[in-house]
Amino acid sequence: MPEPGSHRYDVERTRLRAQYDNSGVPDQHADDAANAELQRDNPPVPLGDPARAAGPTGRGGDSRGDPGLDDPQAAPSGVVLRSTAFSDHTLIPEQYAQAGGDIPPPLEWAQVPDGVAEFALYCEDIDANDFVHWVVTGIPASTSGLGEDRLPDGAIPGRNDDGGLGWSGPHPPIGDDPHRYRFRLLVLDQPLHLGEDATVADVHAAAGGHEFARGTLVGRFGR
Repeated sequence: MPEPGSHRYDVERTRLRAQYDNSGVPDQHADDAANAELQRDNPPVPLGDPARAAGPTGRGGDSRGDPGLDDPQAAPSGVVLRSTAFSDHTLIPEQYAQAGGDIPPPLEWAQVPDGVAEFALYCEDIDANDFVHWVVTGIPASTSGLGEDRLPDGAIPGRNDDGGLGWSGPHPPIGDDPHRYRFRLLVLDQPLHLGEDATVADVHAAAGGHEFARGTLVGRFGR
């Protein structure tokens, strides 16, 4: 079974979700069922497990030090990350794109293990060299989602690759096949203490050894 956070894991989850869709399972239940089936073989790594101390491997590539891409064996286990605006590996509505309303899509998460001190979140275009569209740190442990309108108290917008703070909607080249936008939620056992200028690289550096679970959601967008 592929490790959570890896490309093979995303592909397998998409395959399972399609099976549930074809069986007549509603969208929301199909997401939950596919994640639950995968997680049975990938239980969360408990607090204090020595495997957590290794942190990101720092191997080469364009994954910005993300252990889920650089080293599948180092990827922490997943939580359920989903959106009411789109399902996993389906199209992101126009209103969330840069040329639309340019607002972040609503997200929610579940099946989070105990021991959370903070969540961090980012979104990157994995078909454009992991171009970063969104970074948020300082998300309170009591939070179970993000709405379209504003961040919860304590959450801090980071720096995206357009140079701004907060959300920068999808804007792939016209004529490209739909790009894949990966939303990743990091579950942390200590606060990162990062400010508004934090980048994804800063998040990975600060989270090393303290990320013990994660959730992944992929949306697609083309023009």
